[in-house]
Amino acid sequence: MFDFEKVNIGVLGLGYVGLPLAVEFGKQIPTIGLDINQARVDELKSGRDSSLEVEPDELATATQLKFTADPADLSACNFYIVTVPTPIDRHKQPDLSPLIGASRMLGKLLKKGDIAVFESTVYPGATEEVCVPLMEEISGLKFNRDFFVGYSPERINPGDKEHRLTTIRKITSGSTPEVAEIVDQLYRRIIRAGTHKASSIRVAEAAKVIENTQRDVNIALINELALIFNRLGIDTLEVLEAAGSKWNFLPFRPGLVGGHCIGVDPYYLTHKAQAIGYQPEIILAGRRINDGMGAYVVSEVVKLMIKKHLQIAGGKVLILGLTFKENCPDLRNTRVVDIVKEFRSYDTEVDVYDPWISPTEAEHEYNITPVTELQECHYDALVLAVAHREFLAIGAEQLRRYCKPEGVLYDVKHVFATNETDGRL
Repeated sequence: MFDFEKVNIGVLGLGYVGLPLAVEFGKQIPTIGLDINQARVDELKSGRDSSLEVEPDELATATQLKFTADPADLSACNFYIVTVPTPIDRHKQPDLSPLIGASRMLGKLLKKGDIAVFESTVYPGATEEVCVPLMEEISGLKFNRDFFVGYSPERINPGDKEHRLTTIRKITSGSTPEVAEIVDQLYRRIIRAGTHKASSIRVAEAAKVIENTQRDVNIALINELALIFNRLGIDTLEVLEAAGSKWNFLPFRPGLVGGHCIGVDPYYLTHKAQAIGYQPEIILAGRRINDGMGAYVVSEVVKLMIKKHLQIAGGKVLILGLTFKENCPDLRNTRVVDIVKEFRSYDTEVDVYDPWISPTEAEHEYNITPVTELQECHYDALVLAVAHREFLAIGAEQLRRYCKPEGVLYDVKHVFATNETDGRL
């Protein structure tokens, strides 16, 4: 029987998911947070979180939490939580290499009686089909006899200060009914909103992957409606606000769909569906629409520029915002890069300005060197791509100062009035 009084937790991965988890457990249980990036470990040891998900005073309250970049430091742990990323590759196929690496690492650490819980988003079956065999092979231990696993999908919303780890209901599951109860009890110690214990790991995996797939399909519908209404000369936001006067109309808005979840998770589900011989139609159609929105935005801006006799090749465009969502520094899978690439295909000079990001990370991830100062009366077009509060505070009228007299102001995020811009999605 698992002894809750002797639990030692090891969290593998200290990003947007792992760090808040490690901090909450570290407030009451001996916890070690591991990240293979030594610089990340060093900043956390200094009491600073560059992702801005955890405040310095919160870090200070986790008195039982230690940070390390050395897996050997987790050898005394008996309850492991894996929070590594699960991205897609350039062919839009699941890239399980971080998960495989974590499973191999666990295989070297596991002892009899240990439990490993995975939080990374995967397709149904991945935990038991991919992770467990590696753990068995490397550890020499037998699954569900010597060690056990669970799955409790993350529900972190980067930049959201209202919906936090402890205030979002948590799905839990385990490889046996007894382990499922242990996992559930342990998470209930930190999740004030409560838990939902799924009947199996596969059910929990499926529940996670459809959460964002549902949002993706809904946004794709609204994006397609925007394409239709723009051709009809109807303002999309006005239509949505009118339809939203009915109590059960869902309040989705058109836009770019990026980030580590919504723009990625559907490909995990479609990969598994195709592997078992089913060709998903609606999900992939939604992905095609959402993946094409960056190119559509550029085509609309270019049309507006042509109407005003502005230069396209050799013209200057300013993109405001690079993160995948407003008021956070997260650059993962941002689709603003699609706008940048599409403008560059016209030989247009593109500047990107975003006060939230790390210039080094932007350069490393996307080969984009953001500007740090803006010049007035300099750009042929300005595209508001991310609704950071700094841009909203400036306002449309002041933003036009950075455009040439006949410059185009295009609003992707529908934050300005129709008469304040030359166009919006």
